[in-house]
Amino acid sequence: MAETEPAPLLGESTPPPPPSALFHRSLQQQPAKVISAKGIYLTLDTGRVVIDACGGAAVASLGHGNEEVIQAVAEQMKSGVSYVHSLTYTTDAAEELARHLIDGPQGGGRFGLTRAYFVGSGSEAMDSALKLARQYFFELGQRGRTKLVARRQAFHGSTVGAMNVSSNVPRKVPYANFQLDNISWVSPAYAYQYSNWQRGETEEEFAQKLVSSLDNHFQRIGPDKVIAFVAEPLVGATSGCTPAPRGYFKGVREVCDKYSILLILDEVMCGMGRTGTMFAFEQEGIVPDIVTIAKGLGGGYAPIAGMLVHQKVVEVVKKGTSSFNHGHTYQAHPVACAATLAVQRIIARDGMIDNCARMGRVLHALLVETFAQAKYVGDIRGRGLFWGLEFVQDKALRNSFPPGVLFAARFQAIAFELGVAIYPGAGTYNGTRGDHAIVAPPYNITPDELIKIVDTLKLAYDRLEKEIDDSASE
Repeated sequence: MAETEPAPLLGESTPPPPPSALFHRSLQQQPAKVISAKGIYLTLDTGRVVIDACGGAAVASLGHGNEEVIQAVAEQMKSGVSYVHSLTYTTDAAEELARHLIDGPQGGGRFGLTRAYFVGSGSEAMDSALKLARQYFFELGQRGRTKLVARRQAFHGSTVGAMNVSSNVPRKVPYANFQLDNISWVSPAYAYQYSNWQRGETEEEFAQKLVSSLDNHFQRIGPDKVIAFVAEPLVGATSGCTPAPRGYFKGVREVCDKYSILLILDEVMCGMGRTGTMFAFEQEGIVPDIVTIAKGLGGGYAPIAGMLVHQKVVEVVKKGTSSFNHGHTYQAHPVACAATLAVQRIIARDGMIDNCARMGRVLHALLVETFAQAKYVGDIRGRGLFWGLEFVQDKALRNSFPPGVLFAARFQAIAFELGVAIYPGAGTYNGTRGDHAIVAPPYNITPDELIKIVDTLKLAYDRLEKEIDDSASE
């Protein structure tokens, strides 16, 4: 018979658990441990239940614990085909997922996006897009095109390649020596802080100013040296669900076409239905040459991301070397593709993108009703179920809090304590100053659940506002 550990003597303290062997993001703070999840609810090892109002990082498009997806994963693994190398083999899971994303009811084929390429993360997808864009011009014999242009206050991934075209300042500080010299940036399409609002600049005027600035930037570099312009249709984690001003992307598309520069849109966070249409670019009335997707694509049921490629790019490669000079070991992973195909079929079958648009209108109205007059809420912005609150110290001047106040982090901590998880961000304005929080619940959220989320966030905000005011009066 196995021996059992003796019970601790009365008054004897239980030894603390050993430190985690995981290299967590913070070596000072242990993350909360989740032991089960269902729908929008996460259950922690303490017994607390938390509403996942941000989908982790705008990932959980379908919520947690969906039985159909679990079954699809089990069936793929039971087939024995859990992994094959994509250089030699393909699978039904990968082929059917690609076909669904291209030719499905809301697929990219409507826009001339005819090929899908699957990898493991949004960062890998962006690296793939950058390499494909370079290869496109290599195949055309335009090998002098070596420059990439992106926007400030944007994030495109954590790998070295994707980080190079990102300008999320805090995430790049230790790695400045990795920065390539063929990347340059233009101003963010961020009207709340970057338009000349004090002088009454209109949205359309701001858009035209940005487009003209991009054109001038290309001319200074030499348009025949530029590979691509990279942008998020709605900026995600860096500045908090920031949409571009009306007409901006149409102008961007025209300028890129003028110089035969490729347009790469990063929809890793804002795409795959999150903004109320399958692709965020649909609402801009344009089509990219390459679009990167992730997060809501697989809903978190498996690590997956990808890029969808326009036929014009495919044809150039096909007529040239006829081979994309890039690959990953876990590319088009069968289990990840099976899980993702199940997620996407459920979303299409149940009309969840339309529900995302409807519930987005409900969430927007709730946020405006609740926070429009709040002392420190400067802007409420977003689309679909992708909304951000920007916090400012002075609403009249739109001045951000000093970084040491940690407004967004404290707001997130209080909300979490009250039972709602949101996604906070700092450096919103310029990489060092500014605070925001993102609300991005699953597409199948209900009005009652949204009311509960916003009511809880108001409690958290009121508590924090009082803390800030009390400390200022001391």
